[in-house]
Amino acid sequence: MLDRTGWPLIRHVYEVCMSVPDVSRVVVAADGPEIGSAVQKFGGEVFETDPGLASGTDRVAAVADHLNLTDDTMLVNVQGDEPELDPDHVLRLFELLESCNECSVATLVTRHQNPGSEVDFRNPNRVKVVLDDFGRARFFSRQAIPHCEMGQIPEDGWLQHIGIYGFRPSSLREFTRLPKGKLETQERLEQLRLLEFGHEIAVGEVSGAAPGIDTKEDYERFVEKTLRMREDAGS
Repeated sequence: MLDRTGWPLIRHVYEVCMSVPDVSRVVVAADGPEIGSAVQKFGGEVFETDPGLASGTDRVAAVADHLNLTDDTMLVNVQGDEPELDPDHVLRLFELLESCNECSVATLVTRHQNPGSEVDFRNPNRVKVVLDDFGRARFFSRQAIPHCEMGQIPEDGWLQHIGIYGFRPSSLREFTRLPKGKLETQERLEQLRLLEFGHEIAVGEVSGAAPGIDTKEDYERFVEKTLRMREDAGS
């Protein structure tokens, strides 16, 4: 809801999603009337979900059920704090779902190999991922994985999760039927529910992904960048 750029943050995310080629519909899954009202004011489509739902994935599942989507539909869940999302990354998720029929979900990561990235490597707001040899997710954690000594990062770099997911309606229905697992509770990461109950998550590696807005400092950076770009465009 922060609007120091002149737009609420959710509108920045909405406009990016609308710019993705071949996307037929963008719907905001709101957890209450405040966000719903903000979206309606700028002409966006919104569906207010039960505020008691536990996660963003549960909200997307509620929207998919409300829209009666067929199983040949592909959905991408973009979190409302990702205003600098690359539209090509959404297309990459569609490609992963099309090529990995055995996977319930698709998501993305970006690799950091600069030793200076150790601060982010040990930051719990930057979710780390480890993969198997087939490009499937083995684990997600807020902790620094794989382990290495303080002052270092892993030899091959580390993978930061980009918080967008591709789903089919069937995988969303399955997600809502699963109980919340211990790993999900401990890490506060709902994608672990699927791994804990044996579902596969396809992972695509991309470059140049901007971080989401997780902290006050992240938002300050975004506001400064946005206002500077507007000034440059007007000069």
